[in-house]
Amino acid sequence: MGVVIETEVWFPNHSIFIFIFISCLLSILCFSHFKTNHTNTNTSSIFDQSFPPSLTTFLLCFSISSVLEGLGSVPGEYELAYYGLNREQMVLSLCVGYAASLFIAPLLGVFSDLIGHKRICLTFCILHLFVGVWKRITSHPNIWLASICLGLANSIFSFSFETWLVVEHDKLGHRQDMLNDMFWLMAFLKSACFIGSQVIANWLVGNLFKQHVGSLSTATVLLAILSIISVTRGRKEPAKLAASKDYQTSFYSYVLCDKRIWLLIWAQACVQFSVAAFWILWAPTVVADGREVHLGLIYPCLLGAGMLGSTFFPWFVSGLLSLRTEDCLLYAFSVAGIVLSVVAYDYQEIGVLVTLFCLFHACVGLILPSLARLRTLYVPNELRGGMMSLSLVPVSAAILFFLMQGGYYRNIENSTIIAFAAVGLFSAAGSMYLLKQWGKQLHNDWHKM
Repeated sequence: MGVVIETEVWFPNHSIFIFIFISCLLSILCFSHFKTNHTNTNTSSIFDQSFPPSLTTFLLCFSISSVLEGLGSVPGEYELAYYGLNREQMVLSLCVGYAASLFIAPLLGVFSDLIGHKRICLTFCILHLFVGVWKRITSHPNIWLASICLGLANSIFSFSFETWLVVEHDKLGHRQDMLNDMFWLMAFLKSACFIGSQVIANWLVGNLFKQHVGSLSTATVLLAILSIISVTRGRKEPAKLAASKDYQTSFYSYVLCDKRIWLLIWAQACVQFSVAAFWILWAPTVVADGREVHLGLIYPCLLGAGMLGSTFFPWFVSGLLSLRTEDCLLYAFSVAGIVLSVVAYDYQEIGVLVTLFCLFHACVGLILPSLARLRTLYVPNELRGGMMSLSLVPVSAAILFFLMQGGYYRNIENSTIIAFAAVGLFSAAGSMYLLKQWGKQLHNDWHKM
């Protein structure tokens, strides 16, 4: 007797997208209404008409760069397969990118403090422009070179724009509450722009990837040029080159000798590792039971959950909810760790997995701007780029190790990597508990260095 195998394609209910959109809208509008009626009317925020044009220009520049960054990651393994790479070569290409981040990216963070953050942001745009032109004019580009450039660009993107924002905000003398608003807006817009990158890639490629892959490179080149124009416009960054010895002394005194900043570095490294591991393993985890899944519809759900999580940040930081930033991070890290622990247990129900993934990204959306706020409280602006790039070292080293052992040699299961990320998140929660116990003692002489 013959066996009939029914194929079933799983995809999320379309009502989820409507729910996330309405939830984000309500969270923002309700916060605006509540803050207007219950706080000092002299407090400025993004909901005021007096929002500075300089910050609006920065958000536009950041949004264009976010679309550019997202467009480079949307094709993923499809593009690598188009260029003839097998599974092992794909893993090695990822390893090359993370190796570049491990050895070069920390130096870029220091250079950003020494020569100016705007110039490093410009380097991010140039790297994407180079890769786009290289792929457009070459039928079989050097994937290793492209991986190095994109790995460095991704590392720069993780710290350069935030540092540039904080330094410019301090120079212009805007209020602190505006800077807090900018942190969650950056997290919100980053996820929204990544969704936009997916829309652009699907529109350019459609169902014929092999025939229209060149259009992605063309779009990358155009966006890179537009990003370069947006970065170079506006007030010119004054030429500066801080004395290397003075910088080393300040970095040692204010960063390396401050145990509170080490806690922030560790927390940032843990969340970056968990996010990186998630984006590498989420698709294999979802399809592990052999069912066909519409990954293209799950992707915007995850990013939308991150957008929703970022809208929770102003409720806590504004004082409308009586919860310190350290407490907020402690709970968010704990919930994210529990979620990944359940995933690491090898849970196979797709609907539950997607729900857990969305909850994880909602926590990440809250964690990122909260950590940015704590960095503003503890880290001198003149050392922020070096401090943030320092957190990339353990992340790149851990990802590189697990890619080689799990992806290339297959000595480690995917669930083990996810469990390791969960343990890291729990340890980050512990670091936030210690940070709260030690308290904050701000250095009032930071800008007199």
